[in-house]
Amino acid sequence: MNTINFKKIDAMARVSIYLNFQGNTEEAFNFYKSVFKTEFIGPIYRMKDMSPPEGMPPLPENEQNAVMHVCLPILGGTNIMGTDMLESMGHKRTIGNNTTINLEPDSKVETDRLYNALSEGATECAPMSQQMWGYWGCCLDKFGIRWMFNYTEQR
Repeated sequence: MNTINFKKIDAMARVSIYLNFQGNTEEAFNFYKSVFKTEFIGPIYRMKDMSPPEGMPPLPENEQNAVMHVCLPILGGTNIMGTDMLESMGHKRTIGNNTTINLEPDSKVETDRLYNALSEGATECAPMSQQMWGYWGCCLDKFGIRWMFNYTEQR
């Protein structure tokens, strides 16, 4: 199994837009790449690049090459990132879960503060937790906006 190394590009806080697709992330991002005339930041990571979480069955063969993560700079220092939603996990792309605002604060304290404030009255929360790429969580706020939080220690 490959080790995935998500690294923070710089020490500044930043915001990006995360897009979910139902199996055509790579096609969409190749289109966006041609529109914005930029190159991907890092490789396209596949679902097969990550070990399944403990207690989870392996992904079906038809989802092994699905996109786990891709990142593309667009305008003004903004990146779009994307992933394929997995049918085997019950994921279904709908208006509302197809776009997420991704926040990457400068500190774990600020990450927790933002998560706690935006998750007040929220639904569909994934609490902040340590993941293989860093400290992560997400929530659908009380206004129906999906937020993702990522903090990665500088090395």
